[in-house]
Amino acid sequence: MLELIKDLLQFIWERKQWWLVPVIISILLIALLIVIGGSSAVTPFIYSIF
Repeated sequence: MLELIKDLLQFIWERKQWWLVPVIISILLIALLIVIGGSSAVTPFIYSIF
């Protein structure tokens, strides 16, 4: 897993693809919201926000 992150950061750094950083962060936040909202006691609070 760390090798994947290292390769991704190296790719972004070498190719100057800075627009990928917000895209990756957004995808990770959405994935985290799905995992937490899937089966948790926090679910009613997440859905009440929307």
